[in-house]
Amino acid sequence: MVAASDWKTFWDSDHSIYVNALHKDVHYRTVAEQIAEFVPGPKARVLDYGCGEALHADIVAAVAGEVLLSDSADTVRAVMAQRFASNPRIKVLSPDDVTALPDGRFDLIVSNSVVQYLTVPELERLLALWRRLLAPGGSLIVADVIPPDVGKLSDVAALLRFAWEYNFLLAAFAGLARTAVSPYRKLRSTLGIAQYTQAEFMQRLSAAGYVAERLPRNLEHNPARMTFRARKA
Repeated sequence: MVAASDWKTFWDSDHSIYVNALHKDVHYRTVAEQIAEFVPGPKARVLDYGCGEALHADIVAAVAGEVLLSDSADTVRAVMAQRFASNPRIKVLSPDDVTALPDGRFDLIVSNSVVQYLTVPELERLLALWRRLLAPGGSLIVADVIPPDVGKLSDVAALLRFAWEYNFLLAAFAGLARTAVSPYRKLRSTLGIAQYTQAEFMQRLSAAGYVAERLPRNLEHNPARMTFRARKA
């Protein structure tokens, strides 16, 4: 049973965020395809931090030299380690493993749909960690940042558009009904989620030692949310 005050426990549980297997597959495929577009070259070292199940990390690995996947959920890491055991370019690490890595380790760091579940001190700690781990000239992509004026209706509309495009619309309606009474909805109501205006998040990045820009499109399927690219100042 999911603890009412613990996001980590939720993501480590058998949750129903994805309405069916097709939704999960196309979600991770489209995210991986977009991450691959940010890879600077075939020898690039990439960290996907808070990656979730990363079903299609092989798409990123095909255009990079090394892809490290990190997630806080123990069961998720175990499944990923088994899935990609035969791919020498992909490694699975815990957050503690990532913290222990040497400076300048990565040419690209991506954190998608993570910021909204972090407290301000947690965000500040991770921004400092990612800056330390970036190689000279490396880029940090922080995606799916939620503005204060973007709420549940935007989430629903974005999901239905995504479902229509990838042919799981009926399952999406059923999934929305389940989500209304799900642990996710209860946990989100209890804890809330972190939301930032563009100016506020740019200021967070600047204070952490980055030069940043908001990109024209979000990495995730909801265009009302924001993606930022940052480099060491």
